[in-house]
Amino acid sequence: MKKVRNMMPFLFVVVVSSFIIGMMVSAGLKITPATKAVGQDQLDENQSILLNNNQLFVSLAEKLMPATVNISTTKVIKRRDEPYHQFDRDETFREFFGDEFFEKFFGGPLPPGKQDRTLRSLGSGFIVSEEGYIITNNHVIEEADEIKVRLSDKEEFDATIIGRDAKTDIALIKIDPPKDLPFVKLGDSDELKVGEWVMAIGNPFGLSQTVTVGIVSAKWRKIGAGPYENFIQTDAAINQGNSGGPLFNIKGEVVGVNTAIFSTTGGNIGIGFATPINLAKSVVNQLKEQGRVVRGWLGVIVQTVTPELAETFGLEEKKGALVADIDEEGPSAKAGIEKGDIILTFDGKEITQMDELPLIVAQTPVGKKVDLEIMRNGKKITKEVLSGN
Repeated sequence: MKKVRNMMPFLFVVVVSSFIIGMMVSAGLKITPATKAVGQDQLDENQSILLNNNQLFVSLAEKLMPATVNISTTKVIKRRDEPYHQFDRDETFREFFGDEFFEKFFGGPLPPGKQDRTLRSLGSGFIVSEEGYIITNNHVIEEADEIKVRLSDKEEFDATIIGRDAKTDIALIKIDPPKDLPFVKLGDSDELKVGEWVMAIGNPFGLSQTVTVGIVSAKWRKIGAGPYENFIQTDAAINQGNSGGPLFNIKGEVVGVNTAIFSTTGGNIGIGFATPINLAKSVVNQLKEQGRVVRGWLGVIVQTVTPELAETFGLEEKKGALVADIDEEGPSAKAGIEKGDIILTFDGKEITQMDELPLIVAQTPVGKKVDLEIMRNGKKITKEVLSGN
């Protein structure tokens, strides 16, 4: 104990001296203690964004689900009256083998043409007015004998078809509720950016009010579904039964109508397609007013402007739609448009690729006068054309 007490002053001097020397060395080397690891600031920021998004999605789901509906349809298929098989016409053949033979190998019960078959399908939709107007896909309600709409509170109504358009796969139906309904706001799909967050709500496989989230994967997708397509591609999970349901942006506005999927399995693999709401708006307005869609018409056949054609015609970049043929009785011919002209703008809208022109023209009211900017013989000319039908 004595030896230990006698060494305490010495140990104190050593510790103090080591601390002073260490401070001097670290100061000389300009070493500062690390407060955060490399990238920690960005990590903290990302975590904050994720937390905010989480709360945002929760809030959006709670707000938007009441305006999203489940749609179920019933269609009665009449059994054909003719025999299932040519041998069924031969009564001798039937008597020899018996009805049991035909029921087993050609389907039954026999005789044919005596029973109907009922088909049922499921889809989605969204309410766009407090009076009960609902947007969905045409293929959801097409040829249905009965349409049922179920709200988020499980209340169910019969629906009537106001109008439908097969070319854009958009339909407008209506229910008559005893009270005003919650409805969604329609956004601007032209402002949608690739990489932007989106939310889908629908009725996949009969699982009502299912919410999925993803991003916009691409725009202006062509999948061979119709003449007027410019689909939004998203990786938000879309499955059978989501058809006709809404695709929302983070403002809670509808930017698309979920319409189709690409799949090798029949289920979602992260490639879904939605009709842009701007296209649906023009269709729905006409369906509501007159029950059908009347589209603008130019009377031209156009083709893609290739880099070689762009150089030949004196264009600085590959854009526009080349007039390959023209209807001599159509609006374009009457306005002085000729074969070989390149249409650069239509009604103030730039034509960056050929596919855009038919879609823009189709959404133009019939009878409207619009300006066409064309390139002819290396010069830009403006022509006024009357949109026809």
